[in-house]
Amino acid sequence: MAEPIAKFLLRLAPMIYGPTLLFALGQGALIPLIPTMATRAGADLATSGLVASALVVGQLCGNIPAGWLVAKVGERMAMVISGFLALAGALMLPFASNIGVLALAIFINGFCAAAFGLARHSFMATHVPFHFRARALALLGGSYRFGMFLGPFVGALLLGSSGHESAVIWFLIACLAVTVLLVWFGPDPEREFEAGAREPITGEATAGVSLPDSPNAKEGVFSTMVRFRAVLARLGLAASTLSALRAARQVVLPIWGVAIGLDAQTISLVVGISGALDFALFYASGQVMDRFGRLWAVIPSMLMMSFAFLMLALTGGWDSATAWFIALAAVIGVANGLSSGLLLTLGADLAPKQNPAPFLGSWRTLTSAGAAAAPVLFSGMAAVAPIGVATAAMGVIGLFGTWAFLRWMPRKGGRA
Repeated sequence: MAEPIAKFLLRLAPMIYGPTLLFALGQGALIPLIPTMATRAGADLATSGLVASALVVGQLCGNIPAGWLVAKVGERMAMVISGFLALAGALMLPFASNIGVLALAIFINGFCAAAFGLARHSFMATHVPFHFRARALALLGGSYRFGMFLGPFVGALLLGSSGHESAVIWFLIACLAVTVLLVWFGPDPEREFEAGAREPITGEATAGVSLPDSPNAKEGVFSTMVRFRAVLARLGLAASTLSALRAARQVVLPIWGVAIGLDAQTISLVVGISGALDFALFYASGQVMDRFGRLWAVIPSMLMMSFAFLMLALTGGWDSATAWFIALAAVIGVANGLSSGLLLTLGADLAPKQNPAPFLGSWRTLTSAGAAAAPVLFSGMAAVAPIGVATAAMGVIGLFGTWAFLRWMPRKGGRA
């Protein structure tokens, strides 16, 4: 008899969801302070931005090595190793007296976050049954989002009570330490879920494209990348456009608010409402994907975000620009929430069951690259063209991604 979904997800809490929440909570508390720490170390505004970007660069650089590590030592040991390295990087922060050491510590945090995330992703791709995989992965994404959402508030509380940023750094260190202990001494997920038949979840039937034979357990990252190059070039490119839209909204909405003359408090409120709508829908997204198929979540999400960016670009000179900004920010939040967990789920669908980590390393590199490129592209276009043009360009990227998903995504949610 199949194990109930709620019971299965509850068993994942101490080994998957709890560590994810703690890791994100510490990281979320630190991120708003990075520019301030860089400025105190002697950086100007431009250099502070580069130091802050070291987190994203670390995540981008960490995915492929993480795929190799998980394939070699397994999911649990990869999480332990990456947790220890992240803890070592965090311990550098109180002693980071110059910009180079600070940037290195931030880079290590991002690098290890990639390894930690890929290990969880690989485990879920291997052990979670297909018929509720999207809900399990949406809950994983929701755990991370909740930590990132709550972290800045915890950081602000610690700053207000202590008056110094070191309290936030030690909070990050404590979160990482508890995460490592939880993963190390808690139940081993690979043994805990070893018994019991699992339905085949290899990606061939769910990809909507013709995949070659699955790689064996000894095949490495680069050979796997070559073997699955067609899928990565098609659906991987489509997935990177979704990542690009998600990252763009974090830049476009605050800058657009400034462009139409809103104050910082109003902009923060609007962005916060958008984020709350996004977070509120994460589990509903998993239900849609499991019941109706992945396409029914991603296409509405992509279309809503694309047209919201295009519409936003038209409203800058209107008398009702503020009302449109509020409404379209809410639409973008809802749209992003509808695709919560989609990239994790689609990567798990496509990954070979026998050895998912090398494929997922390549998959996550593409999605991270899309997220890293979008803010740079928007900022570059805004520097040489009106901000409306740069905003509309994000919408055009979204429409291209919608076409790519329609062209290469499967039409059925289950195995045919």
